[in-house]
Amino acid sequence: MRDLDTVFPRLAESSFRARFKLGPKERAYLETRGMPVVLDHAADFIAKRLAPASPVNDGKQTPMRGHPVFIAQHAIATCCRSCLAKWHGIAKGRALTPVEQAHVIAAIRGWLEHGLGQAGSASETLAGRRARRNA
Repeated sequence: MRDLDTVFPRLAESSFRARFKLGPKERAYLETRGMPVVLDHAADFIAKRLAPASPVNDGKQTPMRGHPVFIAQHAIATCCRSCLAKWHGIAKGRALTPVEQAHVIAAIRGWLEHGLGQAGSASETLAGRRARRNA
């Protein structure tokens, strides 16, 4: 499993991943429900749709819109097991461990908290925040 400090800069170079932004409805949902509730939803989505060894409809199980978590998953390549393997180094064909599920949720939280699907990538924001913290 790759460290998020390695994954986010690589994702920032992908024009496909960069096009995912929160729409007004998803942004309002996040603001009204709050981050803890949305992350609870993320944990549920990951456990049911991504964590099994052979998820149902793998590659098509994550909608492209409708919930902030879905958009974040596409933006950070945690939408299916193939993307998870390619970008995060988490192998397909076996169930995700609790640590791997926590990695996915941390990536989602990072994108939602620091990227918010707005101008400027989550990786740039995370890198800047970490640089300030380590200074």
